[in-house]
Amino acid sequence: MDRTEQREDANLVTAAQTGDVGAFEALVREYTPAVYGHALRFFGDPGAAEDVVQEVFVKAYRSLGSFDGRSTFSTWLFRVTRNACLDMFRAGRKQAAPVDPLDLPDSGGSEFADGVAMTTDLERALETVPPEERDAFNAVALFGLTYAQAAEALGAPVGTVKSRVFRARKALVVILGLGGGA
Repeated sequence: MDRTEQREDANLVTAAQTGDVGAFEALVREYTPAVYGHALRFFGDPGAAEDVVQEVFVKAYRSLGSFDGRSTFSTWLFRVTRNACLDMFRAGRKQAAPVDPLDLPDSGGSEFADGVAMTTDLERALETVPPEERDAFNAVALFGLTYAQAAEALGAPVGTVKSRVFRARKALVVILGLGGGA
C-alpha cells in the first residue's frame, strides 16, 4: 500500500469519524475483498467468511471513534479481522450454512472456471500452511500491509514476519507445483 492510498484511507476514516456514512461505505467497498479473503482462508467456508465480513465491519463502525491513526487503517482492520476470526473459532461458530451454487455469479466461460479452480487450489493449499505463516502471508499478500505493518498487527518482530511469509510462499509453490519447490 503506497502513501497515496494511506492518505486516501486516512481522509475517509476522518470523514467517517465525523459521521460521513458514504466515507465508511467507501472503506467497506475497498476492504471487503481482503476481509472476506482472510476469513475464507481462515475457515475454508464461504458462509463463515461472509459472517466474519459482517461482524468485522459492524465492529469497525462501532470502534472507528477509537481509531487514533497510530497505525494505518489497513493494519487496524487486519487486527479487527484476525480477532473476529479467532473469536468466532473459539465460540465454535465456524460452521455456517453452505452457499447455494445458484447464488454464485455467472461469468460463463472457461476463464471463470479456470479462475475458480486456481482459487480453490490456492485456498486448499493455504489450509495446509501453519496458522502463523498463513496469518503473515494474508497480512502481506491479501491486506497489502508492509512487513513492518504486519509485524505490528501480529505482535511479532519484522524478521519473524518476513520468514513466515517466505515459508508460506515457499510451501505454496511446492504444494501448487509452480516451480520445482524453490
